Amino acid sequence: MAANRISTEPRAVSAADGRVDWVDYAKGICIVMVVMMHSVLGVELASGQTGFMHVLVAFAKPFRMPDFFLISGLFLALVIGRDWRVYLDRKVVHFAYFYVLWVTIQFGFKAPSFAAETSWSHVALLYFESFIEPFGTLWFIYLLPLFFVVTKLTRKIPAPAIWAVAAALEAAHVITGWTVIDEFCARFVYFYSGYLFADAVFALSDRARARPSLALAVLALWAIVNGGLVALGYSERPLVSLMLGLAGACAIVTLGTLLARMRWLNFLRFLGEHSIVIYLAFFLPMAATRTLLLHAGPIHDIGSISLIVTFVGVVGALALWRIALGVGANFLFERPPLFWIAPKKAGPVLQAAE
Repeated sequence: MAANRISTEPRAVSAADGRVDWVDYAKGICIVMVVMMHSVLGVELASGQTGFMHVLVAFAKPFRMPDFFLISGLFLALVIGRDWRVYLDRKVVHFAYFYVLWVTIQFGFKAPSFAAETSWSHVALLYFESFIEPFGTLWFIYLLPLFFVVTKLTRKIPAPAIWAVAAALEAAHVITGWTVIDEFCARFVYFYSGYLFADAVFALSDRARARPSLALAVLALWAIVNGGLVALGYSERPLVSLMLGLAGACAIVTLGTLLARMRWLNFLRFLGEHSIVIYLAFFLPMAATRTLLLHAGPIHDIGSISLIVTFVGVVGALALWRIALGVGANFLFERPPLFWIAPKKAGPVLQAAE
């Protein structure tokens, strides 16, 4: 019999059906907040006005991306021990494929306006620059592979030391003007926290499911504190931003658990299951609806326009996905075998924020 030994990795989690209900709810909440942010700020920038939706965007800012990155790291313990070929295929090539494809699609729509402002040669330069400086809304899937690789490369370094450095980088509020550097410093601590504290996150979910009344009370207190610090202008101060990011991520985990427990708002679970679809494609219906409503629509209230643009961004992305599948353009949302560098493994697997 082999001798027992203590594992230095976070405990792997499992689910019989290959998915975890509250994770999908949490991802659904997050992707709606992401689309909302881009929609609201885009409408307000184009119109030069602000509306009632601005308050919601400001409230969600401290935790909107921290929660997405924390969930992305939750299931890493299940795959980090794989050989590099498989690991790079699942965690680097996967995202690289969609980044290259969709940055090209986005440029196809935006190139004419860029060329009108400068020249076509400058547009070509901007396109190639997007592989160094992430383009538009796609920076999330540009950054995730870096997080996956760095975490695997640093496995032999004591985890508390890695977390402490990551937390210090977030608290430093690094601003270089380069998205990769700035966002890496600001977000890696949340991704690594999901990986390192996966057991604690799942235990939090279990407690929320077992004691929903207490969980609701804590959520109410969190909302007051988060909203108050945002309103007072303290939410982006060093250490405060880190605490609000982690607290907000825990709040979304709790909220996702309560919704899953009650089976309420099931559409959020569906959105979470297809968050990558929405993330990749929402820019097109969002931009088209914004332009239409601001220039030719009968609605003049900026908040109402922002709300409609958010809704159409989410639903429109799903519609584009269904159309793509219907016409055989699956490659837009599914990586073809040609771009796999390791074979697929049969059977269900737990889903991260992918």
